[in-house]
Amino acid sequence: MKSIIIFYGLFVVLSCKAQQLPLNTLMKDIPANGYIKDTNNELNSYVGTYKTNYQGNEIILIINKEENKPTRRMNKDFYRDALVVKYIVKNSAGNILQNTQNMILNDQTYFNIVSIGTIPSLGIVSLGYDGTNCGIGWGKIILKKLNTTQFSWDYRPNNLVIDDATCPPSVDKKVYLPITKDLIFTKQ
Repeated sequence: MKSIIIFYGLFVVLSCKAQQLPLNTLMKDIPANGYIKDTNNELNSYVGTYKTNYQGNEIILIINKEENKPTRRMNKDFYRDALVVKYIVKNSAGNILQNTQNMILNDQTYFNIVSIGTIPSLGIVSLGYDGTNCGIGWGKIILKKLNTTQFSWDYRPNNLVIDDATCPPSVDKKVYLPITKDLIFTKQ
C-alpha cells in the first residue's frame, strides 16, 4: 500500500509540471498554469541599462528578464518569461522626478512595465505599462532594436486625463516617461 501511495504522489507531482510553450503563444492556447518560455532567447538582447535625453530630462531604463513570472490575464493564471522595466527620470539639474528602481512592483500596483509580446523578425518587443499614479498614462511601449546597443522607443498612452473624483488632488498626475516616437536609447 505504501508503494502505491508513493507512486500516486510521484504521478501527481510530475503531471502538475507546467507545460512549456513558446514566447508568443496566443492567450487562447495557454493552459492554466502553463509556462510561456523564452526558448529562443529573444528577450536577452534587451537586458541592460539604457539612457536617453528628452526635453531636458535624462531617462534611464533598467531592463531585466524575469523567468517564470506569475501572470494573470483574461481570468487565466500562467507563468512566463518577461522583460521587466524600471526607470529613473531626472531633470537637467540632476533632480530625480520619478524613480521606480527600488519599488517592489507587481500586478496590483502602478508603474509596471512588462513585455507582452515580440516580433523577432523585426527586432520588436511590445510592453504593457500600467501608468503612473492612479493609472494615468497606461498604455503600450514598443521597443525596436536598431543594433546591439540601441533601440527606438514608441510610447502610446491610452489615458492621460483624469479628474479629482478618480484620483485625489494631492497625487502627482504627471507622466514623466517620454510620450514620443522614435526616441533612441543607448546601452550603458
